[in-house]
Amino acid sequence: MTDHFLPGSPPVALVLRRSARARRISLRISQLDGRVTLTVPKSVREGEALQFARDKEGWIRRHLDRRPEDVAVAIGQSLPVEGRLRRITPSATRKVVLSEDEIQVPEAQAAARLKSYLTALARDRLASASDHYAGQLGRSYARISLRDTRSRWGSCSSTGGLMYSWRLILAPPQVLRYVAAHEVAHLAEMNHSPAFWTQVEALFGSYAQERQWLRDNGTALHLFRF
Repeated sequence: MTDHFLPGSPPVALVLRRSARARRISLRISQLDGRVTLTVPKSVREGEALQFARDKEGWIRRHLDRRPEDVAVAIGQSLPVEGRLRRITPSATRKVVLSEDEIQVPEAQAAARLKSYLTALARDRLASASDHYAGQLGRSYARISLRDTRSRWGSCSSTGGLMYSWRLILAPPQVLRYVAAHEVAHLAEMNHSPAFWTQVEALFGSYAQERQWLRDNGTALHLFRF
């Protein structure tokens, strides 16, 4: 992949990706981070691909203008934690303190300290939920890892490793627990067959509301920049 720019105000960064499977030039704009990706068949010259992007500049800029702006996490901003919006305020101590309506954080390296705290809190909540559902299922998992994934909220490997996005701690608790039940269910059904969804419902109960919440609101959780 190579980086290019569309000139203008502001210039637009383009990621040019060559693909042996592509049959035509295509453009994709990520709703998560606004990245513009130009996918090009291997036989197409770079100049032709960049001209295609220039011809589509109006379309690109309209879509970028409609995308919500990223939020730089800092003192004075508000941030959802476990589904509740909390104001970030300076802490009088060296600890991060979570209360009903605010989250106090030391001013020095506030964003980094807050991310570290939220990741630890996410691990605690996800481990507890995973233990609960694995116990119900009568299966054990190998390990839990947390990442800042963009394409999925969780995964389960063939060796029983569970992976989750730490940003689930920003969502309501029931949404986090649904994702844990979903991934634990893969310990029994490594697919998305009807049997798998029956297993999810057996573990969690009705999950339609939580699944829809992620579809409607999940992208917004990636707008916060730490």
